[in-house]
Amino acid sequence: MSRAGAPDPAYVRARGVLLDALDALETQCDAIVLVGAQAIYWHTGDGDLAVAPYTTDGDLVIQPAALHPAPRIAEALERRGFTAGDQPGQWIGRGGVVVDLMVPESLGGGGTRGARLGGHGNRAARKARGLEAAVVDYVSVQLTALEAEDSRRLVVRVAGPAALLVAKLHKIAERVGQAGREDDKDALDVLRLLRHFPGDRIAADLQRLIADEIAGPRTREAMQHLEDLFSDATSPGSRMAARATELLEDSETIARSCAVLAQDVLAACRPSA
Repeated sequence: MSRAGAPDPAYVRARGVLLDALDALETQCDAIVLVGAQAIYWHTGDGDLAVAPYTTDGDLVIQPAALHPAPRIAEALERRGFTAGDQPGQWIGRGGVVVDLMVPESLGGGGTRGARLGGHGNRAARKARGLEAAVVDYVSVQLTALEAEDSRRLVVRVAGPAALLVAKLHKIAERVGQAGREDDKDALDVLRLLRHFPGDRIAADLQRLIADEIAGPRTREAMQHLEDLFSDATSPGSRMAARATELLEDSETIARSCAVLAQDVLAACRPSA
């Protein structure tokens, strides 16, 4: 995962399979938003961290209200060679690369894991907490392959930096302290966002999300997660980011950077006296 010029081969494969899924779901593009690490890297590029961008999967969020009845999600993906995994929303493409289809928890209907998507069924996507901001905060971009021989350029909605921050904070808060589920790389992705975008820019976007009917409740929760997880160099998220870079950068510098940048965003969000 250290810098070596070219992207990691696993990341290259993950981008290709993500494009396969987007190809398959082209007619549903108005209902789909890219989130997760691939969205973060689109915004931040390599950044200034010694740990190069790296991911082995793809994450897509679905806005149920924008879905067309046909083609059905499962049928479209299966025609493109994907197979359904063990969990709702888990789709396995070529080379075993997974693309996860998710629906914001508050928009996913009843039940537990599987999102209720009417004619698309209850296993095409799964519900996940903290993705509400992604369906209201996004930009349309051209997403390209990372392989020189793959010339595809697909228009896709990519979640904005504030929405991505909200999603990552919920993911970390849900898993922190749980053996086997906690991933230090998630905290490093938070640091990438906080380093790349000025604190007042992130804060302004967060405040707009707080005022939104769909995104507001989860964004307010994320603000508390930011304070609990990153506002001190000894906080759990700051320590996770430090561990993710400990072989390549000074871990204490990384932890302090998390704290300072998180405090900048939190201070910018607070009402003026």
